Amino acid sequence: MTHCILIGAPVDSGQQRPGCLMGPAAYRVAGIARTLAALGHTVEDMGDIDPGPSGTETSANAAVRHLPETLGWTRALAAAGRAALARGMPVFLGGDHSLSLGSAAAAAHAAEAGRPLFVLWLDAHSDIHSVETTESGNLHGTPVGYLAGHAGFDAFPPFPAPVPEANICLFGIRSVDPAEHAALAATDIVVNDMRVLDEYGFAVPMRAFLEKVRAADGMLHVSLDVDFLDPSVAPAVGTTVPGGATFREAHLVCELIHESGLMTSLDLVELNPFLDEKGRTARMMVDLVGSLMGRKVFDRPTRAG
Repeated sequence: MTHCILIGAPVDSGQQRPGCLMGPAAYRVAGIARTLAALGHTVEDMGDIDPGPSGTETSANAAVRHLPETLGWTRALAAAGRAALARGMPVFLGGDHSLSLGSAAAAAHAAEAGRPLFVLWLDAHSDIHSVETTESGNLHGTPVGYLAGHAGFDAFPPFPAPVPEANICLFGIRSVDPAEHAALAATDIVVNDMRVLDEYGFAVPMRAFLEKVRAADGMLHVSLDVDFLDPSVAPAVGTTVPGGATFREAHLVCELIHESGLMTSLDLVELNPFLDEKGRTARMMVDLVGSLMGRKVFDRPTRAG
């Protein structure tokens, strides 16, 4: 069983629609600790992280919003995540996706133990902008660029050990702007967009990536964005994009990740309870955590002959 360490990250600085700061409380009310404990895991809740006072950092890109606040969160979450990884599996309760600037930095310290880090990005968006290239100014669209070691992050702490592009898998993306498309075309990042998933199904590309992680004896950071899901099953997100994973497809993905035994850290991001329907999306995300951590409808034992 796993020692799960819940880290509340009420981050709302990476985008423009207020509400993600309520996410950690919503996950707790929806029973995330109870779900994990029922599966036999031990649970430690560190409460919500405090980013400390904001600095005075600025960017040459005038569009960028809330840079000092986001930098504070990045440093605080990297420190908290690194400490948690020494004792168990951190589960970051977000908060918008800019929290992954810090959580991925914490996970990157896995390289210090001699095991390569892999990142599975379950999201409608590629999030590969930099501070310099973002036109919206929303820093929740930059974590993949940061963790891949791309240029344009001079204001941020140097990423501990940039993740090789071939070790990053974008899974379920379906909203990519022209600049991001050009950036992805020049990388070795594994892109399983919805066209790929429509053609091959969810299981084949997922198993292929997980096998790559296993073959390298890698550690796997999973970043699960609410908008990976179709808004018909998960409406509580400020960046809804039609055509996402269904209830069944999302649970299949999570069960495959669990069966691999490879996940070492987890982000739950972009839940905006203000946009939810009586807690529907929060409960859905907690159900997915259950599948990520071992809950199944029934086991399928191997039968001889």
